[in-house]
Amino acid sequence: MPPHVAVVRFPGTNCEFDVVEAVESLGGTAAVVFHDADTLVGADAVVVAGGFAHGDYLRPGAIARFSPVMAAVAEFAAEGGPVIGICNGFQVLTEAGLLPGALQKNAGLKFRCEMVSLRVETTDSALTSAADDGQIVRIPINHFEGNYTCSNETLAELRSEDRVVLRYIDNPNGSVDGIAGVCNAGRNVVGLMPHPERACHELLGSTDGRPLITSILDSGTV
Repeated sequence: MPPHVAVVRFPGTNCEFDVVEAVESLGGTAAVVFHDADTLVGADAVVVAGGFAHGDYLRPGAIARFSPVMAAVAEFAAEGGPVIGICNGFQVLTEAGLLPGALQKNAGLKFRCEMVSLRVETTDSALTSAADDGQIVRIPINHFEGNYTCSNETLAELRSEDRVVLRYIDNPNGSVDGIAGVCNAGRNVVGLMPHPERACHELLGSTDGRPLITSILDSGTV
C-alpha cells in the first residue's frame, strides 16, 4: 500500500490541494482532513498546509492551534509519526508548541513571493531523508510573516543538535541564522516556510521540491 498523507485544512487554508496533488504525483495517496476532525484515521504522515488559517486575524496559527484536529496531530507526533508544517502550517506548529521559536513579520514589512535557494543542512529528518547533505534547492516562498525567531538559548540548542533542517542562501525575510526550516528533538516534526509542493513539476519552474515530498512519503513507510 502506498503511504497515505493526511493534509490538515483550517478555515483560510489555500494550499491543501497543492499538497494532495504533489503527494499523489509521487506515488502516495492523500486526503484533506478538516480542522474539526478528532482523528487521523489511516494516516502514515501529516502535512499542515499553508494559507491563512482563520484569516491570521489574531496572529498566524494562534487560533488554529486550538482546533480539535491539533490534539490528534500532537498525539500522532508524540507516537513518532511524521508531521510537516508548510508556511502557515509551520506557524501553526510553533503556536501549538510542537516546534520551538516563532514566526514574525518579514524584515522590511514586505510580503515576499519569489523563488529562493535553500541549502539542505541535514538529511536526518522526516523532510529531508531523500535529499543530499548540502544540496541546494530552488523553491518558492509566499509569506508576510516568515521571519523565524527564537531565543539565543533555543538557537544554540538547534545548532548543537543539528536541528536546522534548511537555510536560505540569501535570507529573504530576516530569519535568525538564515533559518528556513527546523525540526523537533525527535526529528519527526518539521516546519518550513518555503513551499516544496509548488516545486514538483517542470511547468511550475522547478522540480526541486520532489526530494522533500518524497522524504515525507518515505518517513510514512518506516
